[in-house]
Parts: sequence; structure tokens; C-alpha cells
Amino acid sequence: MNVGLFALGIGTGARPEAILKTAAEAERRRISTLWVGEHVVLFDRQESKYPYAESGEFPLPGGADWLDPFITLTFAAAVTKTIRLATGICLVPEHNPLVLAKEVASLDRLSGGRFALGVGIGWSAEEFAALGIPFERRAQRTREYIEVMRLLWSVDVTSFHGEFVNFDAAKCFPKPERRAKLPIIFGGESGPALKRTADIGNGWFGFNVGPDDAGPLADKLRAMVKANRRDEGEVEIIVSPYTKKITVDDLKKYGDAGVNELVIITSPPEDESQIGEWIERIAQEWVEPAAKLS
Repeated sequence: MNVGLFALGIGTGARPEAILKTAAEAERRRISTLWVGEHVVLFDRQESKYPYAESGEFPLPGGADWLDPFITLTFAAAVTKTIRLATGICLVPEHNPLVLAKEVASLDRLSGGRFALGVGIGWSAEEFAALGIPFERRAQRTREYIEVMRLLWSVDVTSFHGEFVNFDAAKCFPKPERRAKLPIIFGGESGPALKRTADIGNGWFGFNVGPDDAGPLADKLRAMVKANRRDEGEVEIIVSPYTKKITVDDLKKYGDAGVNELVIITSPPEDESQIGEWIERIAQEWVEPAAKLS
């Protein structure tokens, strides 16, 4: 089982030197993926409920530093060669799909084909309203946008006429190295989120999934994948415990559930000279034991 790291782009992970040092050290210690999340705007107060807190309150204040994930990952790509780079997650319905297709292809090309697009449909109605984008039908919008992007990545001349997107004879270059096979990984733990993964996803990122939750969710997803006559091996299973407290003994439970990657969520130390030691601790505590699982 691999171990990924969600640490960049926010708070202490939004500083230039912290990004560069974390990326380089994470690659050296064989962390598998750098995950970076996305919010365009934040609010001190909002009616929308954050799904990963019992209180429904988002854990960061409106004034928290939060970098654009594509710029952050491009910055990290410049000092790495092998580590995977992924959005965890990109709020796809908040983007123009043609612009997003270009950003994804550009990052993938500059990183040598190391990018994976982690996708979410969003939970903050206030953020959608601020961007002038309808909150309703965002799931349907997401599916159509992904269809558009995969077409732009796979064919030289693209036309599309749908509910949300209409254009004729457009060309979008460069293409990602894997073209339409660039991995698209869906976030979300609900039935509809799992169905999106089973229908059109290459992977699933379960957030705030504890070791006892992973098996039932993964089994449900695999059943959906099988019902779609897809090979279970086509869909990568990625989870993060987030607020769940886990120990090294829980790694076997995740492994038994068929989890391919466990994502640790943490932040770089304030003192950037301590980043090497911080990554070393993560590697010793999680990466090395996870690698020993058969």
C-alpha cells in the first residue's frame, strides 16, 4: 500500500520554500502522491454545512492562505521527477471545462505525465454563488465537463453540444501524455459519488474514512464497478482518515479493504529547516510499514 501526503497549498504549506522542500523530501522518502485541495473563496460564516465536521463548520477562517492547486503542483513539479501530483480535490463545476482542460494538460506535460485529476462537485453554495455558477445540477455539470475534457484530450478537432457546453471545431493542444486516459479520481462517500466513480472514474478518494469504514465503502464501490462490467482493477482506491485517529496497526485493515493509497493530512512545520525531519517521521511512521504489507 502506498502513502500519499496532503500538506501543500494551505497555511504553512502555502510558502514557496515549504512547497519546494516538502516536494523534494517527499519524493526522496518515496511518498507516492502530493495532493493539493481547492477553494477559490472562503467565508467566515456560511449556511452550507461542511460534510467532514460534526458541527458542519469549515475548519479554516476566511482569511486562511489557500493557493491555487495547479500553480502549487506546477511549482512542486519543477523540483521533482517521479512523485505523482494530484488535486485533492478540484471543484470541477466551478471551472470552464475548456480552460480546465488546458490547465490539466499543461501541468501534465510539464510534469512528464505525472498528474491525476482529483474531482469533487463541491459543497459550498456560497462559493458557487460568488462565482456566478448555479449550485443546482452541479453533479450533472461535472459529468458533462469531464466528457468535454476527455474529448479535448483525445481528438485533434473537437465539437460538443450539451446542456452546459456548446462549441464547434475547437483544437486544444498540448494533449496530456496519456490523453483521455489521464486518471480522473472522484471524491465523496455518498452513493451518487461512488456511482460517478464506478461509471466514469479511474479512482476514488474517500475522505475522513476510518479503518473500519474502508472495507464496506470499498466493497460497495467494487460491486458498482462490477455491475458496470468494468474490471475492479481499473479503479484505484484511495482514502484519508482526516479526523479519524489511526495507528500503524490500522494499516492492515486498510490493506485488507483493498486500499491502494492512504493519504496523510498534515502541515509543514513553521520552521522550514525542520521539513526534512518532519518528512522523515512520516516516512518511518507510515510509508515504511505500509510498504511491508503483502
